[in-house]
Amino acid sequence: MNPPDLEVAQYGTALLLMISAVALTMGLMTLSHLMSPYNPTKEKQLSYECGEDPVGSAWLRFNIRFYVVALVFVLFDVEMALVYPVAVIFKGLTTATNDWMPAAVVFGELFVFLAILFLGLIYIWRKGDLGWVKTFRIPTDVGLRSWQKLSASPIAPSEKTL
Repeated sequence: MNPPDLEVAQYGTALLLMISAVALTMGLMTLSHLMSPYNPTKEKQLSYECGEDPVGSAWLRFNIRFYVVALVFVLFDVEMALVYPVAVIFKGLTTATNDWMPAAVVFGELFVFLAILFLGLIYIWRKGDLGWVKTFRIPTDVGLRSWQKLSASPIAPSEKTL
């Protein structure tokens, strides 16, 4: 067991490392700002379009599908990164002792974890969130003539409002 003074010293070392990292980062950024030339021109202020002249505004509205697919990728990527430490522990449990019960528990927990991820993948796949183009279909129970139900609205079709 470590004495309390030694534990505080370990936190002090981590604090010193964090302070030096922040000081080094701020110092290098300040040095870069002071030493770099600043002469903006109209051409330097344009958005970079891989050597092509930009057409239109740089502020475009992106399809939300890009963000959804990126978030799903990050979710599954981070979850798979969490599997690696479990695999290392599982390897240590299978090679160190002859007792198979702890390894079976870890394997079962990992199996449940991956099964939940797989169910989530099936859910977003069936929902259509992995496709770039999502089609909105009229439900078959409504039928193609669902617009006729709207004709009974209190506003007559000839009274158009702007």
